[in-house]
Amino acid sequence: MSSRRQFVRTTAAAGAALALTRYEARAEQPVTRADAPLKILVLGGTGFTGPHQVNYAVQRGHQVTVFNRGRRQADIPASVRHLTGDRNLPNGAGVEALKGNETWDVVIDIPTTNPNWVRDAATALKGRVGQYIFVSTISVYAEPQPKAWGDESIALLEYKGAKDPFGATPQEVAAMGYGEMKVVSEHEAERHFPGRTTIVRPGLIVGPGDTSDRFTYWPMRIARGGEVLAPGDGTDPVQIIDARDLAEWIIRLAENKTFGTFNATGPRSPLTMGEMVAGIRAAMPGSLDVRFTWVPSEFLTSKGVSGWTNLPVWVPSEPGNEGWGRTSIEKAVAAGLTFRPLADTAKATLDWHNARPQAERVFPRLIKRPDGSEVMSQMGLSPDR
Repeated sequence: MSSRRQFVRTTAAAGAALALTRYEARAEQPVTRADAPLKILVLGGTGFTGPHQVNYAVQRGHQVTVFNRGRRQADIPASVRHLTGDRNLPNGAGVEALKGNETWDVVIDIPTTNPNWVRDAATALKGRVGQYIFVSTISVYAEPQPKAWGDESIALLEYKGAKDPFGATPQEVAAMGYGEMKVVSEHEAERHFPGRTTIVRPGLIVGPGDTSDRFTYWPMRIARGGEVLAPGDGTDPVQIIDARDLAEWIIRLAENKTFGTFNATGPRSPLTMGEMVAGIRAAMPGSLDVRFTWVPSEFLTSKGVSGWTNLPVWVPSEPGNEGWGRTSIEKAVAAGLTFRPLADTAKATLDWHNARPQAERVFPRLIKRPDGSEVMSQMGLSPDR
């Protein structure tokens, strides 16, 4: 076991430079103004990815309006126009602010899992939208995950519940399954905006602003130094996408009037868990003492430590998980999706985390979902582990 651990430590460290170069598909450039400014309506816009998207759109010279409940403060430019409404209200009562004669070049629907939200917004905006971009998820794909998982044309989950989600309460819809309701929402968007719909299916979104802490654990824990528990043997595949890369690419999809369905995760080529933690380590000071101890997944399971929940990002390579971390993103890359360096993501995430209130830097903790329910933070292990 000792020699095996040493081997994995060595290969993981050697993979740091490789992990970084895989993310250096583009150099950071000053944001320039678009050739043709758009009128963009963002449904949501104050959560995790929304502010990144809104800020980038404004920098590109677009006229941006956000529509949401107005309950959450967000760092968005003063030039952004705000419309208020609650899409949880029944019979379309919450989208009155979207009605009228105003037209939009593009509508970007960020937070929707409830297909009623799509139907209500589409009804209110009928005939006044050039392009409808719906942010979905790779969780729409059917189980079990095949080795070819990620081809946008393969089977999706099918909702087989007895109750029709349309007309159901928000609580009832939330119980019908995240992936299934995203599928129904996708179909609803395409039904109302035929030929004008863009479906974006992100994977694990990470970076500054992610209050779910699904990636934050790793830069935070590695920055503490010392011996770091690392799961598996370092070869399990992982995929993540920086929220800023996703947000900016979606704006470019709007600028280019790109339609179709796209998986959106990263990096450009396969990444392993060992390369990811080594790449994060490379963003820290060289003098920092960090030692990764790789622990077999079987041992972790026997101790009640699970992948994804207790050790975020990581899922062990075992039967049933053959497609995990192998989603094809060729279509998205061909449509202009680019990636910033992993070191950039790690440093920006850590800087954001360290600036959070103390109560948000203690784990595990309960976090509140958009529907008001509470779940345990993804960071189930103590930072001292």
